Amino acid sequence: MGLNGIMRSGVSGMSAQSTRLSAIADNISNNDTTGYKRVSVEFSSLLSSSGAHCPGNYDAGGVSTHVRNSISEQGTLEYTTSRTDLAINGSGFFMVSDAAGLPSMTRAGSFVQDGEGFLVNAAGQYLMGYPVVDGQVGAVANGTSGLERVSLDDVSFQAQASTTGALVVNLPSEDVDIAAANLPSTNTATSEYSQKTSLVAYDNLGGEQLVDVYWAKTADETWEVSVFDRSEASAGGFPYSGPPLTTVTVNFDPADGQLLGPTSLAFGIPDGQPFTLDLTGSSQLAADFSVLSSDVDGQAPEGVQSMSIEDDGSVVVSYLDGTLSTVFRVPLATFNGTDFLTPASGNIFFANIESGDIMIGFPQDPGFGSIQSGALEQSTVDLGDELTRMIESQRNYSANSKVFQTGSELLEILVNLKR
Repeated sequence: MGLNGIMRSGVSGMSAQSTRLSAIADNISNNDTTGYKRVSVEFSSLLSSSGAHCPGNYDAGGVSTHVRNSISEQGTLEYTTSRTDLAINGSGFFMVSDAAGLPSMTRAGSFVQDGEGFLVNAAGQYLMGYPVVDGQVGAVANGTSGLERVSLDDVSFQAQASTTGALVVNLPSEDVDIAAANLPSTNTATSEYSQKTSLVAYDNLGGEQLVDVYWAKTADETWEVSVFDRSEASAGGFPYSGPPLTTVTVNFDPADGQLLGPTSLAFGIPDGQPFTLDLTGSSQLAADFSVLSSDVDGQAPEGVQSMSIEDDGSVVVSYLDGTLSTVFRVPLATFNGTDFLTPASGNIFFANIESGDIMIGFPQDPGFGSIQSGALEQSTVDLGDELTRMIESQRNYSANSKVFQTGSELLEILVNLKR
């Protein structure tokens, strides 16, 4: 067993150094690969039973190798001029998927927009995110459900129907000819009113819809508010071809002139959505009628002027009219056993039993890093260190080959004793 053990030990050493050289070769070849995590090989001793328990009779054992992926190691950030280049500063991985929809994780954030508007990196992996609908994100904490490919093509033109608005006015407190100012709910050519203003809202297709808001004093501190569809108006306003969209009586405090209530109007925008107009802050004071402020949500179809990805993963588009809209949130994935993830071609990783279950969160949440737009994480390979290790492995391989050669020569001598 002695001479055979020597040869097997030499073979074990050469095999171990070959594994180490293979890891070094991978590291050197990926020195410029974005987001690459270096691989190292650790050795542990193998003892034969006689070597372990018989002090007077030692048989050579060998060495075993353990490949270690330093996935949790942070690479340096290199800044670029592309807004879609993304780097993670801290813990976490981008969620990506291939063309077939298979999800995986990566730190390689060199994303560009393809012909269909999707963000895809150099390995053909699509960036995944949660679509933002009405300001809400349907995130899942422990799975990939709800994730979609981040696309800018679908938001190149976007319209938003109006659903809320605010109107603050001052109504004159001086006496008005109430009998002449009443605004009946039916339309007649002789209808009278005290004050009027108009608002622009947006329908389901982003088209502008004008609504006329009339104020008619019906009693002290009491006004009737009616809203009409401008498209149904004659050239001078009244008469309208249809009834008012809503008619509400509002009251003011005689002590300070502030609106008591109701504080809002509810009606439907023509060809649009149910709409609530907030009147909070309106007053009846000894001053002329004036519109103090007005605001209506929604927007007409607008093209995208620019796009940015914020530190918290928000994909924000800026439209030509200057409005901003968050269309996606890019999450990050973390694991308790990050260094035990299974690496695969394309600089991606998969979860396994040793890595633990996936945990999904957003950048800057506790335990998650932040996203840096216009930057890329560089490879964690130190070229000088790899070349040094390569020289060491080369010499160690040569030394182990000498052990094998010596064992072979001794075995040959033993065989020749018979001659």
